[in-house]
Amino acid sequence: MAAITPHLAMAPSVGMGHLIPQVEIAKRLVQLHGFSITFLVPGDGPPTTSQKLFLDSLPQNMDYILLPSVSLADLPPETRVESRICLINSRSIPHLKQSLIELKARKPVVAFITDLFGTEGFHIAEELNLPAYLFFPSTAMVLSLFLYLPQLDSEVSCEFRDMDEPVRIPGCVPIHGSLLLDPFQDRKDDVYKHFLDQVKRFRMAKGILVNSFDELESGALKALQEPEPGNYKPPVYPVGPLIQIGSSGSSAEEDKTGCLDFLNAQPDSSVLFVSFGSGGTLSYDQFIELALGLELSGQRFIWVIRSPSDTSDAAYLNGGKSDNPLAFLPDGYLDRVKERGFLVPSWAPQAEILEHGSTGGFLTHCGWNSILESVANGVALIAWPLYAEQKMNAVTVTNVLKVALRPKANEVGVVEKEEIGRVVKSLIEGEEGKECRDRMMELKAATMKTLRSDGSSAKALDKVADEWKSLFTQLN
Repeated sequence: MAAITPHLAMAPSVGMGHLIPQVEIAKRLVQLHGFSITFLVPGDGPPTTSQKLFLDSLPQNMDYILLPSVSLADLPPETRVESRICLINSRSIPHLKQSLIELKARKPVVAFITDLFGTEGFHIAEELNLPAYLFFPSTAMVLSLFLYLPQLDSEVSCEFRDMDEPVRIPGCVPIHGSLLLDPFQDRKDDVYKHFLDQVKRFRMAKGILVNSFDELESGALKALQEPEPGNYKPPVYPVGPLIQIGSSGSSAEEDKTGCLDFLNAQPDSSVLFVSFGSGGTLSYDQFIELALGLELSGQRFIWVIRSPSDTSDAAYLNGGKSDNPLAFLPDGYLDRVKERGFLVPSWAPQAEILEHGSTGGFLTHCGWNSILESVANGVALIAWPLYAEQKMNAVTVTNVLKVALRPKANEVGVVEKEEIGRVVKSLIEGEEGKECRDRMMELKAATMKTLRSDGSSAKALDKVADEWKSLFTQLN
């Protein structure tokens, strides 16, 4: 008969971007602390093929329940994705409650964990006498902003971007309101109201697990962990970075893109990796400037290339070939860069590329997972934020950590090829780039230290895991 283990119910928001980080922390809880875990997954339709394959391949002691899908047919087409996520979670509450009741009848559930879009679930957990925790997959800086938002909202009447003074997020460098998250740029929009409702419930959590660590965001984490007299604030557990460390086992033979073969043939620290994440695209004009800037830099590069965002105009200019991103490149471009440039449409093995010794820099959209992977591998950055919280992340890596260079845009918001060429060359060959790399190598060492059994992140996870184990002891 199998031994009974303490069980956790985890409720990720809809979408792979929310599911994957929860699975990463679940792996540590299973492997290091002996928990078993069930994911309660909402949706507005059947799971995608990739989601189903991912869920069906969960490691031992993890399983999942697909909550009945809810309808969003009443929403106008222009409803933003963040609002849709919040509404899927909200409309799934009856299904979540029933699934938790049934799960508790079968398993010794000791805690309920959800993410920043799922805080309505805290009410259900309270009703079922389950301690509720928040898993925050982004930065301590963004978490500090969220906890501060209700006060900021009450004190500021104008749009945050129109404030005369920068926003002073507790524990963080002052930041202009225009650099806050996209959903905070129009306070009249429903998406801002959804965020405000969510963050007001953060303080219902018994604890918050955040995907960061002390050496990376010491100021924000210190502020988060300081008590507020007369006001309850949940304890914060910095448990990051939640990424795969070390070789994933992939080889050049398994890499169908050829990226690793290309890297194997290049000198150490000589190649710039260019990728804007799974959802990042550029305008046609910016696409062309980036292509020409990479060429002008004279440096080696791997570019994960996607069709421009304004493909209707660009397709017209390129004979309607909008389905092939390579078709948008200037005439003769591939021939001119073929000795030092490797272009791969849509996707590349990012983790393996960042681990490779020939990779000397990363031009990134500043998604937090990409930043953490870069830090873990000591790869200096060129910061090119696009959306969500990426502008805030860019401030962190350029102004605070000083591990990134930032190209300057012209008066219409386009970064011109000469500026791109200058920054790329500076990162790979220049003194500024060397300084960024030196600081990044220090952070790499700190990453390895924090994940050791005696490291700060490991101890933070130990602490919250011990809380749950004590609840399990009380149940038995």
